[in-house]
Amino acid sequence: MKTNQEILNLYKLEGETPLECILRFKKNHPEYEKVNMTYAGRLDPMARGVLLVLAGKINEQSKKEVMELGKEYEFEILWGFTTDSYDVLGLVLEVNNMPLKNFDRKILPLLKNIQKKKTQAYPPFSSRTVLGKALHAWAREGKIDEVEIPTRHVSIFTLEHVHTRLVSQKDILEDIISRISKVKGDFRQEEIMKRWKEVIEPNEQALISLCRAEVSSGTYIRSLAQEMGEILGCGAVAYSIKRTRVGEYNQMKSQK
Repeated sequence: MKTNQEILNLYKLEGETPLECILRFKKNHPEYEKVNMTYAGRLDPMARGVLLVLAGKINEQSKKEVMELGKEYEFEILWGFTTDSYDVLGLVLEVNNMPLKNFDRKILPLLKNIQKKKTQAYPPFSSRTVLGKALHAWAREGKIDEVEIPTRHVSIFTLEHVHTRLVSQKDILEDIISRISKVKGDFRQEEIMKRWKEVIEPNEQALISLCRAEVSSGTYIRSLAQEMGEILGCGAVAYSIKRTRVGEYNQMKSQK
């Protein structure tokens, strides 16, 4: 049985919680079955990629240092939609037509604007605790307006637009339903999928942009997507999120 603390570079799959990722790893690696483990920096169910896990005798100072490491992401933005969670695993609140004309001229100034951000509010659906209760609990109870949402300092070191593609909403719906179906537990899946089916126009198209970012610890990528849509006035959600690096730990060396 392993006892000394070590840092494991795991690859969390889309649809998993961090705990499910750890349990899957233990199942595939019996030598870790009885080893104490804790993740250092969570990933949302719809996000995938590098998840650092401390194993063995956990040192809280070491955990804090690992959690503060910078992060690198590849993420897609779906324009023209807003949800209460800022990603596709959320109830659709609003749908707008995304103007296609001159989009390439709008995206680069937008990214430069977002890169100047110094503070960020926690998203309503997050684990940040306020008055003894997680924000996502306040949100699910419909009481999020009763609490003051805290903010934190963030740094966006780089933010790059890779490309933007035009996709049929029919294909988008099929993809969203398939991906949400991977999620276990109570994340309002049935209600969320029903709402997506109601708002999607199968004969219409939507824009999806792929971006890359290097950010400080604690930066919410889905909040960046939401704010970009707010600035453009069309709405946006994080369509997909992949964490490719944490500190010096990258996805190429992650264990699945």
